[in-house]
Amino acid sequence: MRSLDMKKYVLYFILMSMTGVMVLAGQAIGLQKQFIGAIPGMFLIIVLALGCFAVKDAFPKFPLPAYALSTIVGMIVSIPALSISKFFAPEIGTVEFMPLCTPLLAFAGISVGDKIEQLKAMSWKIVIIALVVFTTIFFACALIAQGVLRLQGAI
Repeated sequence: MRSLDMKKYVLYFILMSMTGVMVLAGQAIGLQKQFIGAIPGMFLIIVLALGCFAVKDAFPKFPLPAYALSTIVGMIVSIPALSISKFFAPEIGTVEFMPLCTPLLAFAGISVGDKIEQLKAMSWKIVIIALVVFTTIFFACALIAQGVLRLQGAI
């Protein structure tokens, strides 16, 4: 277990807070949702993400990356059967999903941007891999939607 660099986490908090303000502003402008009422939910999202970063830094051999860990933690705190969800779900529910996607996709693009040479080295093979992945995801989503709609009696 390693000790944590608090300066790094203060910087993470500042950057995540700036991103959170942009998300909430986008939510307020684009979806006419209230900005102030969503601040506690955004704060909880940031705290959970920082906690996942801290776990990953403290235990470098932990098998999951921080973003996967934060996804799992987010799902766990949202399970209705758990009493903790009564606190987290209403607050986090004030933050809309789509405005959160914009900075996440931008950050993903930036992280891939410095690997352009590696992508070029894969040449045409990356196209085949992308087509297989996209097709698989499409059919998996269609099967899940089919199953859910049948369970609901919609089809």
